[in-house]
Amino acid sequence: MNVSLQAIVKRFDAVIAVDGVSLEIHDGECFFLLGPSGCGKTTLLRMIAGFCVPDEGRILFDGQPVNDLPPHRRNTGMVFQNYALWPHLTVFDNVAFGLTVPGRTCPASERRKRVGRMLEAMHMEDLARRKPNRLSGGQQQRVALARALVIDPACLLLDEPLSNLDAKLRLEMRVEIRRLVKQLGITTIYVTHDQKEALSMADRCAILRQGRVEQVGSPRDLYERPANRFVADFIGGANLVPGKVRAVINGFTIIATTFGEWTARDLHGAFQPGAAVALAIRPEALHLHASSGTDLNRFAGCLTETIYLGEATESWIRMADGFVMKALESGPGIPGRPAIAGGPAIAGGPAIAGGPAIAGGPAITGGPVITGGPARPAASVEIQFHVNPDDVIVLAAE
Repeated sequence: MNVSLQAIVKRFDAVIAVDGVSLEIHDGECFFLLGPSGCGKTTLLRMIAGFCVPDEGRILFDGQPVNDLPPHRRNTGMVFQNYALWPHLTVFDNVAFGLTVPGRTCPASERRKRVGRMLEAMHMEDLARRKPNRLSGGQQQRVALARALVIDPACLLLDEPLSNLDAKLRLEMRVEIRRLVKQLGITTIYVTHDQKEALSMADRCAILRQGRVEQVGSPRDLYERPANRFVADFIGGANLVPGKVRAVINGFTIIATTFGEWTARDLHGAFQPGAAVALAIRPEALHLHASSGTDLNRFAGCLTETIYLGEATESWIRMADGFVMKALESGPGIPGRPAIAGGPAIAGGPAIAGGPAIAGGPAITGGPVITGGPARPAASVEIQFHVNPDDVIVLAAE
């Protein structure tokens, strides 16, 4: 089913929750509404479901207006953030509930067949007789999803369905939900504030801020070609460096900043010399200590902190003007990472209890042993980095 939103406006007293939103969602698409809390994404989803009515604009399903249709006549299924399972009903009866309401009733034999098929798809057939209070969070989420899908909706609506799950289960359910909706070919509209969730699951996303759409595109488009500072910072995070265009030379744009000159690839005439801009530099675009074979975008700063994240380490680099650049590198051997007992020493850092002394630095005695959290390199440690001109995103200043 194609879903069209045309200049949708919704007000709550003096607050404009949704402000002129227009979107085209294609048949079979997994479309995400993404944004911070209070941006209007859940209100928009509730209007699509029919739980509230827009003050202005039209909602169309396959070209037919549905503003005046009640929720049960829109042929949509919804998964709520808190799952909304009936506590007194079994798993089977919760899933079957939608098939017992007027307009969707079917013979008992057909109902058993459809519920059984859906429970099998969710790997829940062995738990059909359990009550919700005897299920884990992930199992409850599967029941809610099965209940929404068993009615064969033309459009599936999900309101932050994974927010109550632990991190490991969220990762598993991302894959499971996308696999299922693609297998069934259902148009899916999914609300979340989790950027990783959207990047890993969506065909396309709409980024919302204060009730308005900032950008619509594929996850790759949003990450690599953000429309403005808000999108760049919200999707994945970025170092936002203010600057001014100095010149455009041989397909490169030269940008002056307070701690040095940056070079970006040709911007197709988007900015002229003298234009105020913001550079969006993704943390993973900073290459620490690596040789680039060129002096373009090569800088030095003071390594002030490293934060161990397991699969990667984040380094904070203070530039000469006080601006802090954040770098993200994966794998072992990260600059500023503390030495492990029995392993090699790290030049310029403090000694680790039980390990060898640091080359060039005094051992620390009498202080507490730190077993986790960020490592704090000596303030005098200088570190160099470079950024490929292809990775410099130039945006209009705001």
